[in-house]
Amino acid sequence: MTPDGWLWGTVATDVAVASYADGDALAARQRQRLARLLASAKERSPFYGRVLQDCDCDHVRLGDLPVVHKAELMHHFDEWVADPAIRLGELRRFVADPRRIAEPYLGSYVVWESSGSSGEPGIFVQDDLSLAVFDALEAIRRPMLRPARRLFDPWGWGEQIAFVGATGGHFASTVSIERLRRLNPALAQRVRCISFMQPVEAMVAAIDAMAPSVIATYPSAAVLLAEERQHGRMRTVPREVWTGGENLDPAMRAFIRQAFHCAVADSYGASEFLSLAFECERGSLHLNSDWAILETVDERQRPVPRGEPGATVLLTNLANHLQPLIRYDLGDRVTLRARDCACGSRLPVIEVEGRCEDTLRIEGDGAASVQLLPLALSTAIEDGAGLFDFQLVQQGPRELLMRTGLQGGEGEQALRKAHRALCDFLRSQGVTGVQIECRAGEPGLAGRSGKVPRVVAAGAVSALTAP
Repeated sequence: MTPDGWLWGTVATDVAVASYADGDALAARQRQRLARLLASAKERSPFYGRVLQDCDCDHVRLGDLPVVHKAELMHHFDEWVADPAIRLGELRRFVADPRRIAEPYLGSYVVWESSGSSGEPGIFVQDDLSLAVFDALEAIRRPMLRPARRLFDPWGWGEQIAFVGATGGHFASTVSIERLRRLNPALAQRVRCISFMQPVEAMVAAIDAMAPSVIATYPSAAVLLAEERQHGRMRTVPREVWTGGENLDPAMRAFIRQAFHCAVADSYGASEFLSLAFECERGSLHLNSDWAILETVDERQRPVPRGEPGATVLLTNLANHLQPLIRYDLGDRVTLRARDCACGSRLPVIEVEGRCEDTLRIEGDGAASVQLLPLALSTAIEDGAGLFDFQLVQQGPRELLMRTGLQGGEGEQALRKAHRALCDFLRSQGVTGVQIECRAGEPGLAGRSGKVPRVVAAGAVSALTAP
């Protein structure tokens, strides 16, 4: 699929202008785009046609509309999407084939799936407008960590970028990178995906062979790579490290920066909206509020005042009219800061309590312990067993507990598959003989934030409580 150059140019120009707009101009963009989204959803989506049948799209208060959840939308998928040619059954077969990653779907769309960390995997279809918005936000609002470099190479064509993550599925980051490689063959050798499902030594060897100037990955993986560098087992010294997808606390940021002697930039995004927020030079996360609305709410879905964290956050995606997301429960805990940032931008500042999961250290078959990334463990269980409702808890040097809320025969069968998938993954990492206890009908315990982490290290078990 060739991008629409006129559309991309129009969106990119607007993103650039809005980056320096005042609060009134940003609010006007948001109101206009919300009215267009509601009108489109009411007309084109049978599901939203029912939800919005009595709605005056130009004057309705967003807070008066119902909250929707992933499970509900996926259940009504064929009525939710605005193109009747899109059908969930065919899409599931499409994303089941890794050879079709970033291949245009129906010749027009780009498709990715979520990992199912909330217990329900989702499939998200992007049209030309949403892709143009994501591309423009990435190109224009990603922070300039090396201003001199950006001056001579404004689009970053000279960078060597390695994305370290799950590369075998139709996940948003993997699809986005492979799409860029297809659109611009010149980038094919300068932008690569490196799997974190392989042993650490192989992952480091692949990075060293490429010698990237930028590493984009999850905070837990960045810390692991920083440890490899600190102990002399990794030669590559990137000039920038980009993180996202998990919580990056100040200690992790400082350790990554010290190990690589480079700048670290965090971002916030989701499969539902790829580029929700980027850091500015002051280290604040600025929400791209001209294209996305986030409502912080409490347990009863009532608005939470600015400056206070909510129980969850509701997303309205103003860019995607093909698969409307209106007051969608994203499941994250987000605080909308009350004051503007000193950097001068009027884009709202947010604080995100992201996914907090642990890297496990398991005694290997040799003398050294093996580090296992939480997202790699989750991916192995999801892909190998199709199990999304689980919690994996380390109970000892070579002892794991895997629990699921699924009950009866369904739970037992799912755990048997998950046990085999986990053993296969551990074996691929050089670890055998691990004792894995499985318990069905036992929901995962929550962490301090109230969210249920899916991978918990031995030292963090005492902090878990019943949700």
